[in-house]
Amino acid sequence: MSVLDRYLLKQFLPVWGFAVSFFALFVSLIDLFKDLWRYLNYEVPIQQVLLVSLYYLPKSVSYALPVSLLFAAAYTLGDLYARNELTSIFAAGIPFYRFSFPLILIGLILSFVAFFFEDRIVIPTFKMKNDLSRTLLHQSRRETDSDIVIKAKSGRLIYSVDYYDHQNTALNGILILNVEETERGNRLSIIRSPKATWNGDHWEFSNAIIYEWVRGMLRVNPLSNTDEYRESPDTFRRSAVDPADLSAREAALMVEDLKNAGLSFVNVLADYYHRFSFSAVCFVVMILSISMGGRFRKNILMMSFASSLGAAVVFYVTEMITMMMARMGYIPPLIGAWFAVWLFIVIGAVLLQSART
Repeated sequence: MSVLDRYLLKQFLPVWGFAVSFFALFVSLIDLFKDLWRYLNYEVPIQQVLLVSLYYLPKSVSYALPVSLLFAAAYTLGDLYARNELTSIFAAGIPFYRFSFPLILIGLILSFVAFFFEDRIVIPTFKMKNDLSRTLLHQSRRETDSDIVIKAKSGRLIYSVDYYDHQNTALNGILILNVEETERGNRLSIIRSPKATWNGDHWEFSNAIIYEWVRGMLRVNPLSNTDEYRESPDTFRRSAVDPADLSAREAALMVEDLKNAGLSFVNVLADYYHRFSFSAVCFVVMILSISMGGRFRKNILMMSFASSLGAAVVFYVTEMITMMMARMGYIPPLIGAWFAVWLFIVIGAVLLQSART
């Protein structure tokens, strides 16, 4: 690392540290004051309110990370331009893209860090925050473990469950519609059981009764063999939660569950790809902020930040449009999630190459 690299980082890191702290605190205060009157109405102890804010802090940092990078990069480079310090650097024959390489590298590294930070820390703590907040404010949960319908074996097996007890790994109020393929055509049977428990290999039903249509007659018999009912308990649990509360691995399994069940999975698949593409926002906003710097001769600091912010807004709008098109099935989910990222990386690279040097 050269002297100029260390000097640029010395100018950038304190500004970025202040910016991410300020924006994260600002986002946390917005969330706190949004529900503050409700906490006061229910006389929630201050310790519990602070615990809710603590659980929300990782999410605040996640929101603050891209905008803090944009602000810090625009401020640092704008300040160097305003003080004419870059004049001597350019006079020495150092290209602008080479001088700003440490900032680009920081954006790239933080993009990888942001994905694991979101997946391992933000998602669990944000769910804990929502659960605790709903409990303190006496609100019902948005997701539910009741009235679950699951398709399996390409739609030939349909589970209808009144309630899934994830703590005891048990199904309550079960109705199973089974369509078997035979030489003479499809054979329909219905299974009813008040409860089923998972034994590690398959579901064991309690007092299960099977209704079968055989030669035009309805036969009712106790269900003796349950070995074929091997749908994973996670299949029922994932169907009862919001995909946003799942980790990337669990979201991928949810996509597989929907595919196997013959249900629509485009929305979940688009959101799954978006988790990876959205982590690249740090890299995108860093390139945009750097490439927009140095293009103004008056009000350099203000214009650099304003232009960087404007470019970031256009990026977010483009990403929102492509994601909406992907969820509606107009474009493939992979393209919808990554199109805006690659487009603005290319635009930023072209602008960076043509920046004043």
